[in-house]
Amino acid sequence: MRLEIAVAPAAATAAPETRDVIVRAIRAADEAAGPVRGVIGVLVEDDAAIRELNRRWRGVDKPTNVLSFAAAAAPSIAPRHLGDIAISYETTIREAQAEARPFAHHLAHLAVHGFLHLLGYDHQSDAAAEGMEDLERKILARLGIPDPYGM
Repeated sequence: MRLEIAVAPAAATAAPETRDVIVRAIRAADEAAGPVRGVIGVLVEDDAAIRELNRRWRGVDKPTNVLSFAAAAAPSIAPRHLGDIAISYETTIREAQAEARPFAHHLAHLAVHGFLHLLGYDHQSDAAAEGMEDLERKILARLGIPDPYGM
């Protein structure tokens, strides 16, 4: 079994291509980083819902673009749940507009970034951030998306 991706575009205004962009981006990240076997969930929500998740789980009372929640290891359960990603549709639109980037490119970047967090990548140190960003660049380049950090 390969990676299963369940996308719930709950945001009422989510664009029709949202699910396809997310799945394509995560599949590319999976191929570059593994691949891994398991299941992940992706929730696309509005700023209010993401703000509440951010407040509850990180103690930060404001919306953010993407949150990742890695699941605890449970090897005896099949398929293995790797975790969940929550993306703010509204923040993604605002950031894409502010950076003059196509919405789909920014959404793909956030999906890749969130997925890499589920695999254990982080940006807590400069070296870790550089490694994660390099991998993101490679994955996005495979999708024909320019370097998001070179803007």
